[in-house]
Amino acid sequence: MGKTQKSVGRHIVAELWDCNPEYLDDVSVVQEFMNNAARKAKATILNSTFHTFQPHGVSGAIIIAESHLAIHTWSEISLASVDIYTCGKKADPWAAFRYLVSAFQSKRYTVFEIKRGIFEAEEGFELEENYKEQSCESAV
Repeated sequence: MGKTQKSVGRHIVAELWDCNPEYLDDVSVVQEFMNNAARKAKATILNSTFHTFQPHGVSGAIIIAESHLAIHTWSEISLASVDIYTCGKKADPWAAFRYLVSAFQSKRYTVFEIKRGIFEAEEGFELEENYKEQSCESAV
């Protein structure tokens, strides 16, 4: 068997421009959208924290069993900066990204994906086989 490159996760880094500024200043809306994005990705939500800044902006993070989603907003320039990092095959960070573009009514965006934790392994090696299924009864 030969060697191949594998990675532990995918990290989407995005700037959502020309968003609805009212949404970007409302912590309850931002938190709802981020939780919905995690669900769209089929991620397991473990915990979240969000904070409103004065006079503008919201920051927050959702910890998921598969890693995290984070956001920082600047309503005065209609910008949401978003990180979506998922590990394993179950969660789809692009599904979360597509949902957030629509939810925040972004008219344009920049986005790229970073492969995280790249390593060399034997063909057929699957990292997930080394972990037991996570039990998340306290998940939101």
